[in-house]
Amino acid sequence: MLAFVPRKWDFCTTMIIAIDSGNTYAKVGWFDQEKLVRFQARLVWKDLIEEIRLSKPDHIVFSSVSYTVTELKSALGVDIPILELSPQTPLPIRKNYDTPETLGADRVAAAVGAQVLYPNEDLLIIDMGTCITYDFLEHTGSFEGGIISPGLRMRFNAMHTFTKRLPQLEPEAIPDLIGKSTKGAMESGVMNGVLAEIEGIIERYRHISPNLSVIMCGGDTTFFESSLKPSIFVVPELVLIGLNRILRYNVAL
Repeated sequence: MLAFVPRKWDFCTTMIIAIDSGNTYAKVGWFDQEKLVRFQARLVWKDLIEEIRLSKPDHIVFSSVSYTVTELKSALGVDIPILELSPQTPLPIRKNYDTPETLGADRVAAAVGAQVLYPNEDLLIIDMGTCITYDFLEHTGSFEGGIISPGLRMRFNAMHTFTKRLPQLEPEAIPDLIGKSTKGAMESGVMNGVLAEIEGIIERYRHISPNLSVIMCGGDTTFFESSLKPSIFVVPELVLIGLNRILRYNVAL
């Protein structure tokens, strides 16, 4: 069942909807100017369109790996200004990246969102999705690049796909380090392996920037946020905050 937009929208000065649409689900943020007032995840396309129609936003900022702006406009059937995040979109950060045209929109938006929340700091942004990305944003606003690593499900799938006997597993809570069964050993290999990877990479980045702030987002963050030894900030809405900032950078509001 769809959740109807609260009456407080009647008092918004400018309503902005930020959409991060993946292969299956979309994450959506409703903003009053710079303030995030509502957040919803795991929306399928049909429900997303209905939510937008109910909200009647002034502007939409859109990032998608599965739909185009043309498809979004056609589905909505109303004339709402839409900004699509593309490699050509002007940004409030600089890309110090050898192949900027290949840089994923979610990585860009997460970096911009991190800068909004933690300006003038060296930042490591960890996004735990299908892949795990680690991106370094220098305090002057220069996106320096980072790391792309296989995500949890990709690791479990690889063990099942490339062997004859290992079962297909899904991520669960971080298990004991010493697995007492094949299933337990696989779970430890992936979950404790990723935990060690995250802690090790944070430590290596702290050699580059001792005062580094670490921000995490993405659907698999919940498995690790309470187990990480280095202090981190968890911001599930980070990409949407970045998309909203990019829209405001491009449109006079």
